[in-house]
Amino acid sequence: MVAENGATHGIAAAQARLMALAGPATPDYEQIRRTIDTIVPFVNLAGVRITELAAGTAVAEVPAAETMLNHLGTVHAGAQFLAAEVACAAAFSGAIAPRILHVRTFVLRDTRATFLRAAHGRIRAHGTISGPELAGAVRGREAAQFELTGKALLHDDRETLVAKVDFDYLCLLAAA
Repeated sequence: MVAENGATHGIAAAQARLMALAGPATPDYEQIRRTIDTIVPFVNLAGVRITELAAGTAVAEVPAAETMLNHLGTVHAGAQFLAAEVACAAAFSGAIAPRILHVRTFVLRDTRATFLRAAHGRIRAHGTISGPELAGAVRGREAAQFELTGKALLHDDRETLVAKVDFDYLCLLAAA
């Protein structure tokens, strides 16, 4: 996933309005969640929604729908992967919220997915994001380039762990 500053315009605009009212130390996670729920056309087409968002963590859901199934009647691996990627990208948005206006690039560089068993119904992907330089970059004001790791655990309607997905990202921040 690549999000250049223009692609994050909706999130940045929402955060800019909030910062003007409440100050930069008060991220509005609900506003960020609503914005990222609508900003990516492909995610909207698939019906993936973020149901929880905080600093460094998020939950994305794929609805139980015929369009999400494979030929065997279980949830397609691509739908599961999309939920995982959306959850981790949203977790990044929550983590970087105080400096979201300075994100220039957020690139998915590598991924590893392990599908453990057939998935049924709605998929819930719980994503987290971390990196040794993340906290300093969020607190800082200088330009920064750093790597992040995302991890998602996916459960189906039966509460069965159906997949684990790891992501490696690169982030570029402009100076504040």
